[in-house]
Amino acid sequence: MIDSTAHQAWLFYSPLALQALLLKDDLLDPVDQLLEDPDLLELVQECLAARFPASARTGRPGMAPDRLLRCCVMKHLKGWSFRDLERELRSNLVYRRFTRFDAEATPDFTTFSRTFALLSPQITEQIHRRVVGLAREQGVAQGRKLRSDTTVVESNVHYPTDSSLLGDGIRVLSRSLQRIAAECKNGALEVVHHGRAVKHRLLEISRAAKCLTEANQQRMRDSYQKLVGLTRGVVRQACEVVQRWSQGRLKVVGKFLRVEAQIGQLRHFLPLVEKVMTQTKERVWGGNCHVEGKVLSLFEPHTEVIRKGKAHKPNEFGRLVRIDEVENGIVSGYQVLPGNPDDTTAWMPALEQQQACFGRAPQMATADRGFFSAKNEREAQELGVKKVALPARGRLSAQRAKQQKQRWFRRALRWRAGCEATISTLKHPFSMWRATYKGAPGFQRYVGWCVITKNLFSIARYQARRRGHGQVG
Repeated sequence: MIDSTAHQAWLFYSPLALQALLLKDDLLDPVDQLLEDPDLLELVQECLAARFPASARTGRPGMAPDRLLRCCVMKHLKGWSFRDLERELRSNLVYRRFTRFDAEATPDFTTFSRTFALLSPQITEQIHRRVVGLAREQGVAQGRKLRSDTTVVESNVHYPTDSSLLGDGIRVLSRSLQRIAAECKNGALEVVHHGRAVKHRLLEISRAAKCLTEANQQRMRDSYQKLVGLTRGVVRQACEVVQRWSQGRLKVVGKFLRVEAQIGQLRHFLPLVEKVMTQTKERVWGGNCHVEGKVLSLFEPHTEVIRKGKAHKPNEFGRLVRIDEVENGIVSGYQVLPGNPDDTTAWMPALEQQQACFGRAPQMATADRGFFSAKNEREAQELGVKKVALPARGRLSAQRAKQQKQRWFRRALRWRAGCEATISTLKHPFSMWRATYKGAPGFQRYVGWCVITKNLFSIARYQARRRGHGQVG
């Protein structure tokens, strides 16, 4: 059942509440007013009501929609984990007042984790559109100008080496096998723990990889041979257990549901571990470092290798994200792109999204030279963009150089440079540098909530500037 915050306050909390009202937060108070929008609350309430068929009427009281919305904003503003969120809400009166918990008990961090996951990528996108709509209604964003750029958001993974991925595979498969064996008849399933042997092989490989002499390379190949052999044995046993379970030949005396859950884990991880074994053989013995469909993480298999030409970080492991920004720092659109596409393919989707959001094409659109192509310029002009500022690559013709020296073009490029600051703001104050939610849907939700939180505070700061100039009451 969906809980509500519209109930009588505790009598003994009233004196403390009067003192809590005196505690002001110049950053949170303006956002507090924006989050009272009924359309935002309705979107969250519909999402919570769709959890089960009768979630809106029956069951234990769950988290109220306004509390959930405010906790999401608070978490992404501060860059907290779910444990940090629980601890801070429990101990800070300002945060309690902002999230509407007041004197009531705050949920456990596991409750926050499960409830946040109910806000799907589609709901997150709808909430983002509503926040952009608030910016339009209050005159913060008119949609006359657009600047677009792409950036890499890291997945929550360790540095992916073949040896560490093989070690992860042995660990997760052995763990599931041990849990299945605990529910089976004594002696029905014998599981060998390879942790010590795996650790030694990983140390041997890391030491041998530091020197490129032929002797060390051969030593590294020998260690890889032993590690792949260990992995092959665990994979073979896991496949046999799955087959025995499917045929009903596994003697289970414990909980069948626990065994079924671990069988599901085996079915999920087995194809990934087999892919890791294949790519390891291709690289170590075949010399092929560009295996198609390479697995970079067993736990975040959607992770891609992104190369943006950075000297200090040539390879980044995550997903490429397109950020579209309009006036006053409002991010009007975002998209998690598949693979590592060229920036030229992201130009027209950005303009089409802008047109769908504001009902018209922007008067001026700009991006860096990675977005440039004659086709992109022509299609943008056909869409209705009057000023397209895409700097060309390579040697410029006399006509092109003259066009890029025009005053409006140079002013557009100077304005475009502000998109780098927006991306930096998203990554550091709003913690978008690494997405910590699990899976591809979780990655999209994380990026979406970072953008939503940033937009809310951009609107609040714009209103504060106008009040400082005496333009609003």
